[in-house]
Amino acid sequence: MAIIYSTSVTSIGSEAASFLTEKMLVTFGANVPEELRDYCYVLGAATSSGPILPGSKAVIDGTSMTITAIGEVAQKNLDALGHVTLVFDGADTPRMDGAIHLLVDGTSMPNLHAGSTFVVENS
Repeated sequence: MAIIYSTSVTSIGSEAASFLTEKMLVTFGANVPEELRDYCYVLGAATSSGPILPGSKAVIDGTSMTITAIGEVAQKNLDALGHVTLVFDGADTPRMDGAIHLLVDGTSMPNLHAGSTFVVENS
């Protein structure tokens, strides 16, 4: 697998984990607007080196998940702003233009912390 995107969580907003009950998490880069900071996992700067597509793998802290759908602006927003909504429902159609949907084996949601890694790989 070729790594096409790699970053880590630099900080976590006080309310960021609240979206996990909806099987989602929201990321943003260091320039996250203040009014959103409490709801986001803040990522270090990174830019993808190839297309993120259904079938690509997202790897969070070593746990690999298949990307099942990607919104029209999700990769652009991720590269430019560090902003994406990860949805852990395995849907094959994105519910938002800025979403990446992932298939999670089992019922465990990621438990991100400062220093957690987020990588996208293509075969």
